[in-house]
Amino acid sequence: MPSLSDSQREALMAELGGLRRFCYSLTGNAADADDLLQATVEKLLNKGIPAEAHTAKWSYRVCKNVWIDELRSREVRQRYPSIAAEDAEETHSTETVAAGEQALDAVSKALEQLPDEQRLALTLVTVEGKSYAEAAEILEVPVGTIMSRIARARKSLLQIYSPPEAD
Repeated sequence: MPSLSDSQREALMAELGGLRRFCYSLTGNAADADDLLQATVEKLLNKGIPAEAHTAKWSYRVCKNVWIDELRSREVRQRYPSIAAEDAEETHSTETVAAGEQALDAVSKALEQLPDEQRLALTLVTVEGKSYAEAAEILEVPVGTIMSRIARARKSLLQIYSPPEAD
């Protein structure tokens, strides 16, 4: 069974926070993001990481591919409504938290309307802080394509996103 070197394990552990945020940007909900992160880490531990590969970049690429596989399998299966929204309502929230949740929801809905390629590129660069070159390598496209996708995503978001009204 392939195993990770100590340096690869350390690099993977250091990247887990960013990888989880990337999972959330792909899935749109915390429960699915956690499942995707777990599936990604399991795959990395079981299959290993090539010695010459950059651990973080390889991890993001594996994550993206695991998510694509999940989307394909969901098309085959019948989808059921998520219970995660009901769980979120059980917590007590203040006006500030509620306003923040509304803003986050509005941004999330706007992001969901973007094509997958644009959303992934935008998330890697703006949320995860990856360079255009790193995002291009993770998504396996030229740097110019990343730049174009991000420009189109930003333009679309300006047309789609409307912040919640303040009372």
